Amino acid sequence: MSDNLERGLDAMRSQMDTRVMSYFSSCVHCGICADSCLFCTETEDPRYTPIYKAEPLRKLWKREYTFWGKLGSKLGLLKPMTESDLSDWEELVYDGCTMCSRCSMVCPVGIDIAYMIRKVKEGLAAAGFSPEGLVEAGKRAVEIGSPMGVTLKTLEATIRVQEKETGLKMPMDVEGADYLCLFSSGEIAGFPEFIGSLAKIFKATGVSWTISSDYFEATNTGVQLGNSKMAATLVERVVSAAEKLKVKHVISPECGHAYTTIRWDAPNFIGRPLPFKVVHIMELLDELRRDGRLKTAGVSNDKLSYHDPCNAGRRGGVLNQPRDLLGMVAPNFTELPETGAMNWCCGGGGGVSSNERADELRLKVFSAKKRQLDAVKPDGLVTACSNCRHMLEDGLEENDMEDIELLGITELIADHLVEETA
Repeated sequence: MSDNLERGLDAMRSQMDTRVMSYFSSCVHCGICADSCLFCTETEDPRYTPIYKAEPLRKLWKREYTFWGKLGSKLGLLKPMTESDLSDWEELVYDGCTMCSRCSMVCPVGIDIAYMIRKVKEGLAAAGFSPEGLVEAGKRAVEIGSPMGVTLKTLEATIRVQEKETGLKMPMDVEGADYLCLFSSGEIAGFPEFIGSLAKIFKATGVSWTISSDYFEATNTGVQLGNSKMAATLVERVVSAAEKLKVKHVISPECGHAYTTIRWDAPNFIGRPLPFKVVHIMELLDELRRDGRLKTAGVSNDKLSYHDPCNAGRRGGVLNQPRDLLGMVAPNFTELPETGAMNWCCGGGGGVSSNERADELRLKVFSAKKRQLDAVKPDGLVTACSNCRHMLEDGLEENDMEDIELLGITELIADHLVEETA
């Protein structure tokens, strides 16, 4: 057995908890999950059936954790696992799965397939079977602090531009602030107006906030890659920055997987409770709305629809807050079909967007989102995830649908903000 294979199998063994074993024991092989996966429905390729993507983990479970599997292995009736069991699944897992969890929603016996895919990634990553683009993004995240190579100097330059445009000072390293705000590299590099919009909203609502010069990145490439050690390292950097500034809350920005990672997974990665409360920016803005502190004037009369980010919405439960906020400024808001918890993925989550090899497939399966948009024909599409915005931009351009304007919900609220409150 090669060293790569052994490392991969050992990594999957370390992930083989009772939950995984019960899932494999419970699966009735009904195939219902296939109809929920955009990679399966849009390519009509059965290899993309969600539960099939967990096959390496299932094989290991059967051989080493079941009575008949152990007996069959001893008698030579089951073939030993080989590197092909891992290498052949790399494309299926990294290119053809965003871990959006739509499949988990429809499983009749309650199997969280996305949870299992995450564990398969641990084995593939340990064995060296991961896309080069994602591996390089992970290296940059550890060495530079950002998967896109965004440095503190880059952030500071972005802040200077936003300070000039808004006339507001962005608080940096303010000890004792109520909120520490993280940003994704995609926001800093692609949607810098998000930072200016936050500054305007927080000034108008009296929110005490700050940015850490020690660590400001929300993206956790370790989770996308399937490297728990890397994921824990990146989480620790967030925790250290928050502890140093003695903040009460950490704000997850418009980034879906960043929210679920820091809010739900982080304590398990670092082995202790978080010393602060995590809040998604949509949750905070909606709380300010409910308290009467966030006030807007005027509306957009465009026909707007909302794209639910999979991690923030389906897995994180941030579903009603964006809609309540849109209710302040978008009277012609129209839901897409199959929306909310059953929304179709943008196609680029779970690290797929960092994997250039998957670009052709990603754009092909955008047809699921295109059908949603064709059914409503909105003037604009709003979302609360910077990665989704980038992927939606690509998909709309590929399908000659650039007449649909893409909007970030934070910026939309800021555009209608009543800046002086009593």
